[in-house]
Amino acid sequence: MSTTDTDWVRIAALYQLLVHVWPSPVAELNRAVAVGQATGPIEGLAVVDALVARGTLAGYPLLPAVRGDLLAKLDRRDEARHEFERAAALTRNERERALFLDRAHALRDPPA
Repeated sequence: MSTTDTDWVRIAALYQLLVHVWPSPVAELNRAVAVGQATGPIEGLAVVDALVARGTLAGYPLLPAVRGDLLAKLDRRDEARHEFERAAALTRNERERALFLDRAHALRDPPA
């Protein structure tokens, strides 16, 4: 199964239900990923930006990583690079840091 075969609309709906039953900023971030896949990066970014505004995941490296991914999909490369650099600075995991820095570095080059 690939990401294109995934029923992202259903996954987004299930995360919405989870957030309703058991509110959690991490579940809301996961919902943002699913929404971004189901309906597009603009909608996913709106969910992430609401989390950013609340400040509940300010030190969580996956928040800027998800935001960076959505911004990259919108071809907002400088903003996306900044978010991946923030994610790298926040994580304590060396492999995660390397992944985030690779994503940031890839956004320095013009698109092919």
